[in-house]
Amino acid sequence: MPLYEAVLIARNDVTQQQVEAVADEIGTELETDGGSVKKREYWGLRGLAYRIKKNRKGHYMLLALDAKPSFVTEMERKLGLNEDILRFMTVRIEEVDENPSAVLSRKSDDRERSFRGPKPAGRFESGRRRGFDDREEFRARDDFGRDEFRPGIEE
Repeated sequence: MPLYEAVLIARNDVTQQQVEAVADEIGTELETDGGSVKKREYWGLRGLAYRIKKNRKGHYMLLALDAKPSFVTEMERKLGLNEDILRFMTVRIEEVDENPSAVLSRKSDDRERSFRGPKPAGRFESGRRRGFDDREEFRARDDFGRDEFRPGIEE
């Protein structure tokens, strides 16, 4: 049987358990049809590139399936009817990659480098907040007056 990868995006209103239940339902139907789920990854609640049905975030799920083409068309029909699923995409692949997907490996990299140290000073700031009297024009005016007229210093 051919291999497929399916990515589902569920509404952010549903819980992770409900998304897992949708994936379980697909898996049980697939096993009764004679296929199998080769890989299953929950990518988490992620931001969408644009609003879909008034949602800005969605639960992402990846499924690698060993299934008949007729099952895939029926699965897509049922996913289209499910109100919790915003989008889905199924792609035929040559082989299932057993390694974690790029999305999961990038998430682990983000966790490792989550602390990047203290925030550097901005382009125009020295790092500390200045009061009203600390502005540059006030300091320049005060310094100008002090440098020219110092009593007791002769040039």
